[in-house]
Amino acid sequence: MRGEKPQPRLVLCIRSGGSDDLQPRKVYRVLPDRAAARDGFVRVIDESGEDYLYPAGYFVRVRLLPVGIAREALWPSNEESRPAAQRLRRG
Repeated sequence: MRGEKPQPRLVLCIRSGGSDDLQPRKVYRVLPDRAAARDGFVRVIDESGEDYLYPAGYFVRVRLLPVGIAREALWPSNEESRPAAQRLRRG
């Protein structure tokens, strides 16, 4: 949709390559850098709080579902599939 802020791009670290500023299994924010991408790197805000280039092979992309879709997947509108606590609150 137009006028909405773009979602931040996120990656999951799958290897640190010996860097003290990356933790495997942690999600990091990526900053756009086309030149780095052409060379096989991603610009990541790492544990130091600064952005640095790392090999793209250290990460896999994380895609988040839009809130409405995620909510429906977790709590379908079908009353029988709602968690018991939610059914009790409704009366």
